[in-house]
Amino acid sequence: MSSSSENTGKKMIILKSSDGETFEVEEAVMLESQTIKHMVEDGCADSVIPLLNVRGTILSMVLEYLKKHVEAKTTEDDLKNWDVDFKKLGQDTLFDLLMAANYLDIKSLLDLLCQTVADMIKGKSPEEIRQTFRIQGDFTPEEEEEIRTETPRAF
Repeated sequence: MSSSSENTGKKMIILKSSDGETFEVEEAVMLESQTIKHMVEDGCADSVIPLLNVRGTILSMVLEYLKKHVEAKTTEDDLKNWDVDFKKLGQDTLFDLLMAANYLDIKSLLDLLCQTVADMIKGKSPEEIRQTFRIQGDFTPEEEEEIRTETPRAF
């Protein structure tokens, strides 16, 4: 429900996560999300906005990130240090946040998390990448050996 908070007089938006948690957030903070921004511009933010693809724990992390960046009363170096700590996540949480940032179209968060994944891949062999991300190979051992023989530079 887009309303004014009695304490601050700031316009508020209410978000509802996929698991039913509700969050009241300043509109100015949520305008960082292009998805929410378009909803506000189209007049679709006058009631609770359901976010069916985002769990409450992940949404609270997204909101923490947005508040820190929008209400930043810190130096750019402090914000970069905060980002470094923020992105120290377990792999499942990292990918859930990445999906939420993509769904909500929050470019700065998406860039931060994509860079984190890129850093996880950097300098690793295909086998190490498969192990890191728990990716099952879909080649038989014979097919994989044939590919290794034909394109050794790929391994």
